[in-house]
Amino acid sequence: MNYYDKEVRNPVEKEHHLKLNNRKLLEITGVKEVDSFDNEEFLLETVMGYLIIRGQNLQLKNLDVAEGIVSIKGKIYEMSYVDEGGQEKAKGFFSKLFK
Repeated sequence: MNYYDKEVRNPVEKEHHLKLNNRKLLEITGVKEVDSFDNEEFLLETVMGYLIIRGQNLQLKNLDVAEGIVSIKGKIYEMSYVDEGGQEKAKGFFSKLFK
């Protein structure tokens, strides 16, 4: 069997999990992209939508792009998903957020 005979399959969407240990270490799976981050806020694109993590002294501890795993350490105050009606509205929201 050569390369061209292989069956083309749709990639299965990765699972998305959040694991928070003592508000000090957050492990996230199903991450597509890290859009932005600083010591108070992370913006991640996950398979379930955009996720905002807010806290104090936040640091990127581990980033595995191939597996979609991100670990963040610091004091976690808030985690929230940004759900907008359409992609244009989401772009408008993020452009206002990062001006």
